[in-house]
Formats: sequence, C-alpha cells, structure tokens
Amino acid sequence: MRGLSPTTVHGAEVEDLVPSVGLQEPGPEVRVLVIGAGNINFGSDEGPWNHSQRLEQKLGPRLKVIGLVDPAQSRAQAVLDAKATTFAAPAYAQTVIYPSTQAAVKALASNPPDLILLGSPPAFRGTTDPSRGFNTEVQLSDGFPNAALFVEKPVSTGSVDEVKAVADLLESRKSNLVSVGYMLRYSAAVQKMKQIIEENNLTVMMTSARYVMAYEKSAKVAWWNKSIDCGPIVEQATHFCDLSRYFGGEVDLETIMAHSVEWYEKPGQLSKIPFDEQVIPEDERIPRFTSATWKYDSGAIGHLEHGVALQGTEFSTELAVFADGYQLKLVDPYNRPTLYVRRPGNDIEEVHAFHDDDPFLSEMATFIDTAATGKAKLPILSSYADAVKTYEMTWAIRWASEKTRRARR
Repeated sequence: MRGLSPTTVHGAEVEDLVPSVGLQEPGPEVRVLVIGAGNINFGSDEGPWNHSQRLEQKLGPRLKVIGLVDPAQSRAQAVLDAKATTFAAPAYAQTVIYPSTQAAVKALASNPPDLILLGSPPAFRGTTDPSRGFNTEVQLSDGFPNAALFVEKPVSTGSVDEVKAVADLLESRKSNLVSVGYMLRYSAAVQKMKQIIEENNLTVMMTSARYVMAYEKSAKVAWWNKSIDCGPIVEQATHFCDLSRYFGGEVDLETIMAHSVEWYEKPGQLSKIPFDEQVIPEDERIPRFTSATWKYDSGAIGHLEHGVALQGTEFSTELAVFADGYQLKLVDPYNRPTLYVRRPGNDIEEVHAFHDDDPFLSEMATFIDTAATGKAKLPILSSYADAVKTYEMTWAIRWASEKTRRARR
C-alpha cells in the first residue's frame, strides 16, 4: 500500500507522504508493445524490477499488450503462459509474439501501439547503424512516430558516440515522448532530499555512493562477461552514477580516478558464483570491487564504491549528500528506503522512512500519464540525452580503473 510513512524526528514521530500515482483510473484502452521477454520486463527473484507488473498496477483493465518482441520464442511464450494464470490475463489474451522489432513494426503499422517498453538487452539497441538490425530506437521512431518510448538503462553497450547519435535523433522527433529507466530519481526519498536542498538553498559539497551486490543468485553468465554486458559499473552501478549526477551536477570526466580489485587478486576470490567462471575468458571477467572519485563542474567532489561481494539476496546500497551543515544519507533505496537527515543545530539525525514507496511504479505512472495528457505529478526526470551523460560517465570510470589495475602475476 502507498500512503503515509513514519518519520522519527529527534525522537518524535511525524508522517512523510508518499505521493499517490492514480492507479487504475478509468479511460480508454492503452495499447502496449513490449520489446524483450527478459527479467527487466517480467521480473526475477534477483530484485524488484518488473515493468509489466507496474503497467498492470497502473492501467488495470485498460492495458492491452498487443505484441511481445523476442527472438527466443520459447522464453516469450513462457512469460505469456505465466501471465495467463494471473489477474492480468485479459491484458495478454491477444498478445502476438514477434521475432524482431522489424517484424513488429511491419505487422502493427496500421494499428500502432500507444506505448513501447524497450527492455531488450542493451547490446541489441542504442545505435543508428542499420547493418545488424540493432538500430531499434530508429526503427521504432520511424515506424511509430506518435508512440511514447520507455527505454531501459543502460542505453547501450556500444560506443558513446553512437549513443549520442541516437539521442540527437530522438531529440529531433518531438512527437516521440522518451523516458529512460533511472527509477531512483522518482523515489519519494530522493525527492525529499531534493526538497531539503532546494528549500534551504544548499550547495552540494560532496556525494558518496556505495553499491554492494549479493552475487550468489546472479546466474546470468553475460552479466559476468565484460565483452557482453560491459561490466558492473556500466550495467549496474549506472543507477548510483546517475543519482550522483542528479545531486552533484555534471561531472568533469577528465578528473575521474579509479581502482579495482580484479578476479585474479587474492581479495577478488569469490566462493559462491553460481556457475563455473571458467566459461568466461580471463580477460573478460569482471572486477570484484571498484572505487572511483571525481570533480563536478561545480567544484564539488564525488565518490563511488561498487562491489560484488555479498551472498544471500539482499544488496547493500547507500547514497550520502553533504552540504554546509547538512548530511542527507539514503539507505536501501531499492527495497526499504530510509533517509537520515542531520541539520544545523542538532547532531541527532531525523529518520524518514519510505518503506511503502515504489519508484518503479512512480516512474511508470509518470511515463503513462505524461504520454496520455502531457502532464503528471512529476515530470519525466531522465531524458535519453541526459541518460547518455550517465552512460559516458560509467565508461569513464571503467576505463580509469583498467588503467590502474595490477598486472597478473
């Protein structure tokens, strides 16, 4: 349930409001094309991501999923079979499986979707080059010029220049609303932090982000292979790089310095990888920890730690923002967001709990409402062009860490 969450302020309990997102409001049916039958769109036991579930929560009986694009037809059929056993079954009753984006565009040209969820692996999108058919955004924008496009992060695994070309194209197509899936910007706790900064006219001095994953259940081999998913900074820490930019502003990329613990070093030996890592070439195995620092254009500094170290299922995630007299510390933003605020005049932290918040749902509701009416309770907080800046930052951190890594002995 979304509503009021308790806040402890100097020992007294007050209430923080988690904004309503207007679930299942009446209206016409909404036609949706889903690209990708994988975990980000249909969920997994690794985390809370599941875009189809948020579509169902927001739209209810108005949702009509008209197509599902995935070259692995068995995978696509399996997720549709699973949906057929849920309350949302009517939304998928007439879903057609397409082997490619090109096939979907051709079949749906006369009756196009209103919304498109682009959640295919990033290696298969984020380019304007048509030679391999991975110019997915171009195909969708050309084929459905009035559809709203939700793009999962990271925006690609290709070159930054290629992704910038996609951004330029999408920015020029004003009839295609585009939102990128940096959902933590929509967190009620993150918005509370923004509110405190703005109301007190604060200048950020430093951001410090820490993301340590529980790797024991992470069985997707591609994720552990830098040549496919580009490594954990580009693929996973991107959320905290993005939040760092959201608070600190633009990063001076030339100031980024980084170090890593590599798989072949003694501290990098992991005992619970759920497959034989020998199947991954040695040069493509991911680092276990990465620590990076940088300067923002404003003069502030930033810091990131990312680790592949914990077992079980719970990740350890935390972001702190410092300003004169203030410390804003957000803990566990994915599952049980809790914000600790220290203000001038009192050393005791306020504790703001937002345990019933769902930033994935807030993000999807904003996208749907903006596509339908041009407005929502929050604006679109991550454009494609802005997401490209986060993508560029993550690559700069990876490259910096590779320059300083120790050679194998």
